[in-house]
Amino acid sequence: MDFKIAVRLLEPIKEQVPILSYADFYQLAGVVAVEVTGGPEVPFHPGREVSSDHLRDVFIKQMGLSDKDIVALSGGHTLERCRKERSGFEGAWTTNPLVFDNSYFTELLSGEKEGLLQLPSDKATQPSARMLRNMRLYVEDAFFAHYAEAHLKLSEL
Repeated sequence: MDFKIAVRLLEPIKEQVPILSYADFYQLAGVVAVEVTGGPEVPFHPGREVSSDHLRDVFIKQMGLSDKDIVALSGGHTLERCRKERSGFEGAWTTNPLVFDNSYFTELLSGEKEGLLQLPSDKATQPSARMLRNMRLYVEDAFFAHYAEAHLKLSEL
């Protein structure tokens, strides 16, 4: 969906709930998308501060993401696909991009496959022993719990 269309559709809701920022709505949309596609329940906390100074402080000085967080959040690629007109890349990371599961890690660890996307950023996490260890954990069963933690942490920045 084109971003402008999404914003236009959001306007009547925004008028009814003016206390929520656009950033809150975007975070809520992400939470709902994960949950309705079979992913974990992710807590949603509206009202985060949104300013360029705050974001610079958080990302540069305070973000504090761990390897586990980075790998877990990259698992969000299990949903949807890249579109060439938006990112320069085309394709899905998994065979079923409408289901939230751990298949991103299964596909990534099994190597490149015809028709599935693997970006340089996806491959860059594999040489790190700590990140690779987390990927292997996520192929098993730890992904949902770690994803929910990392998503909440990121959304509360």
